[in-house]
Amino acid sequence: MARVPTIHHRILSSDCGPQEFTVEPAINLSDDTVFEFLGEKFDSVRCDPELENSSEEDECCQEAESDDFWERQSQHLQSTICRTTSLESQIRKITNHVLDGETGNGCGCTEHFSSACRKCLMEDVCRNLRNAGFDSAICTSKWRSSPDIPSGQHTFLDVVDNSNPKKGQVRVVIEFNFRAEFEMARANQHYKELINQLPETFVGKIERLLGVLKIMSSATKKCMKEKKMHMGPWRKHSYMQAKWLRTSDNNRSPPPPPHSARLPRPMRSMLTLDLNESGLHRPVVRVV
Repeated sequence: MARVPTIHHRILSSDCGPQEFTVEPAINLSDDTVFEFLGEKFDSVRCDPELENSSEEDECCQEAESDDFWERQSQHLQSTICRTTSLESQIRKITNHVLDGETGNGCGCTEHFSSACRKCLMEDVCRNLRNAGFDSAICTSKWRSSPDIPSGQHTFLDVVDNSNPKKGQVRVVIEFNFRAEFEMARANQHYKELINQLPETFVGKIERLLGVLKIMSSATKKCMKEKKMHMGPWRKHSYMQAKWLRTSDNNRSPPPPPHSARLPRPMRSMLTLDLNESGLHRPVVRVV
């Protein structure tokens, strides 16, 4: 084959003199060479089975880690709730006795609900606990807004026990509809199963309550991350803590007397008006 001569190109520039550069001659590619290059190209973009297997393994690992997380949370929650002391058991027994008696009896307040309202339940439970010798009161927690959580307030029952000087003051919280505090509409199945482990009415020491809040707040954050939902400030751990921690002695009040012991409010209407009263009696006037 004859040698192909080198081709020179010249570029004319207005700023400087002529410049030359050398271009190598074109390569004579045979059909075999072209197909060989194409084969290498397709081999380079062909899917690697090892990468596919690696991706599937990553997904399996994530699912396994998620299952392990929910299993640990379930075990921690169960062990935290099942633990109890004699003080908690006594308070829980009185609370359940009052709740069982109120079921289906209606509300004692003037609003006449079909079932006992939260306000009347708290008053009845608090009254029975005080009759049993416990320092029970209705608590109202209030907190101001901050960059992390909005302001709010919450009402619940607590019992303060100072019977053991060695242990110091022990505070037991009674929260009705405790399970509803953590429910969400679009929760995954793992979170729903965790919610079902919670008691409807919580009776426990403040330390036990804080342990439950830590477990549930972590579960709430995990659930919303898996569901790709925004976590509202009212579901944050600090907001849940504020409900039962932002209290003082000034916010504790004893229950009012029962409705049967209250003096009835005088009611007057035109239907019950006594027309024989002296101030309302008028002589009959004959119309001509």
